[in-house]
Amino acid sequence: MSKLQTGQGIDRRVPWIHQLLTLNEARGTGTPAARERAVQQAGRKLGDALRSGPKVVSLRTLPTSAAPYPVRFAFNGTVRAVAPGAMLSLQNRSLLVQVQTTEGVKNVLFNPTDGPANAATPFYQRVSDEVPELIRRFMMPNPNRCAQQLAALGLSCADIDVIAFDHFHTQDLRPLLGTAQLSARFPNAVLLAPRAEWEDWDDLSMLQRAWFVPDGKRDVPGSRVVLTQGDLTLGDGLLLVSTPGHTRGNQTLIVHTERGVVGSSENGTCADNWAPEASRIAGVKRAARLLDLAVVLNSNTPELMAEQYVSMLLERAIVDRVPENPEFYQMFPSSEVTRSWLAPLLVPSHSFGSLQSGQVQRSSQPGALQSAEVQA
Repeated sequence: MSKLQTGQGIDRRVPWIHQLLTLNEARGTGTPAARERAVQQAGRKLGDALRSGPKVVSLRTLPTSAAPYPVRFAFNGTVRAVAPGAMLSLQNRSLLVQVQTTEGVKNVLFNPTDGPANAATPFYQRVSDEVPELIRRFMMPNPNRCAQQLAALGLSCADIDVIAFDHFHTQDLRPLLGTAQLSARFPNAVLLAPRAEWEDWDDLSMLQRAWFVPDGKRDVPGSRVVLTQGDLTLGDGLLLVSTPGHTRGNQTLIVHTERGVVGSSENGTCADNWAPEASRIAGVKRAARLLDLAVVLNSNTPELMAEQYVSMLLERAIVDRVPENPEFYQMFPSSEVTRSWLAPLLVPSHSFGSLQSGQVQRSSQPGALQSAEVQA
């Protein structure tokens, strides 16, 4: 039975988080094709090791905002019969994971996007300036409901121990972590930030600039940020795996749940991206067959596409198949294509919508809401 190969702790502020070494050898394999094979083989072993161990305590989905997104990016230009510049709708969702650690149960919040603050993303500002008022109103993000969603689960924002993002596109961290002038929504949480992407944010490639909020990390206290490198174990049944390509610091949350092993990232925008051979979206299956592609990228930032391709092969090697639809992999897009009037005929072949596993442990903090659990 394979086991997770773990290394040293990463920071005294999060003593339960350790380096994960299982994939290191495969990542260093030489030629591109050999590396693809090695990474997939190592990914399958990593998934097996995770399955042989404990599951996370609980997992819940917390919806945030919907946003328009160019169809050509969502499926790397493979979708047919779509006008140039056509948009679809992406539904952003964050994941609350409770995980057993050596320091007790910890609350991890993955991708707690703040829609109103993120509206300062240059791409969306420019699109908003170009579209009619009706579409502009559609683009306005919903107010952040994280406090209410957590309260419905018997938790508060103060209960969150760790925040992480799959990548920092469109993110504004200041409302989440606070500044000298702004109170933190999550006053006790630290951010796990891949060092490469954190440093890139200060001097972005021209191919990335449209997608980062320019001041999104300005004046965030360094005491709230843990800079990371490589793969991590976050406790029993929970991994944060480096999947570079979409950004240099892109990472994927891997969770052992009651449904098996599940992953979450924005390397793809729906289940079809990780299983194009089973796609019923016009053009995706044909393009994958013609080009001999195992996956289809979410490709708004193209400079590291070969890296992103390998990362998606790794993701689908680790996770399980969808139990009720085994043609597809349990890769949960952090921003999932949803049916909308923008593209009413463009619907994923399999939609996740939400994830749920285990029973949420309510807050033990004095004064925290102890209501009956409802699904957020």
